[in-house]
Amino acid sequence: MTPSLYTVKKKIAESHDTFSLDLAPRDGSPLITFQPGQFNMLYAFGVGEVPISISGPAPGTSGLIHTIREVGNVTRALHQLKKGATLGLRGPFGSSWPIEEARGKDVVIIAGGIGLAPLRPVIYKLLEQRNQFGNIALLYGTREPNDLLFTKEFEIWRGKYGIQVKITVDTADSNWRGNVGVVTTSIARVSFEPAHTIAMICGPEIMMRYAVLEMKRRGVSEDHIYMTMERNMKCAIGFCGHCQFGPAFICKDGPVFRYDKVKHFFGIREI
Repeated sequence: MTPSLYTVKKKIAESHDTFSLDLAPRDGSPLITFQPGQFNMLYAFGVGEVPISISGPAPGTSGLIHTIREVGNVTRALHQLKKGATLGLRGPFGSSWPIEEARGKDVVIIAGGIGLAPLRPVIYKLLEQRNQFGNIALLYGTREPNDLLFTKEFEIWRGKYGIQVKITVDTADSNWRGNVGVVTTSIARVSFEPAHTIAMICGPEIMMRYAVLEMKRRGVSEDHIYMTMERNMKCAIGFCGHCQFGPAFICKDGPVFRYDKVKHFFGIREI
């Protein structure tokens, strides 16, 4: 429960309301190791702490990357931090994306909005050993073009590594030249072998629900579909009970769940 002190090495503006903090231990000790999909608790002194998925390292960064949308008091306080500022960090916590299970298979990654951040580390893990995986597809959707994250990396992923990258927005202005529509419409536009595919999904719960339905319709089995849940986490160690999800606790049993393990609770408003 005791946070370690970390220093902001760099703050990166990702969109009009989203930013990334590049963090390193204040005492100069080695960076913590983590698995893609895990999260940390970031503590803004005098304000509180919030769970944030780890979204890097990534090219051009030196430490742990956390991509944050400014939506409340704690994230607002984190946004106000400058280079050299200190914050508290606990973690990493939780389960991770099934990279080993995906070896030798096609991988479909579906992200909505800031949901691309928890999936970004798994993309880099796949690229490190690109020849050990089949077709890789990234389907990413946001409400508007100015909500898109990590846009400079899309062409590298597409051109250098052969990833199928499909970007869509719900609504667009006259300057947008890409696809318009919900992200699930992109599933029909990518190639994968359903019987040998692992799907990884992160985004708003309504979007994940329809993404699961569409992947099942394409023939991907429920035990090959994974998604991450990140709601109501407070303590990160299964003590406070805020994030109870049926018989599970999102902070310690998740945040990455296999769909068939939680399908009976997923989408129920009261849970």
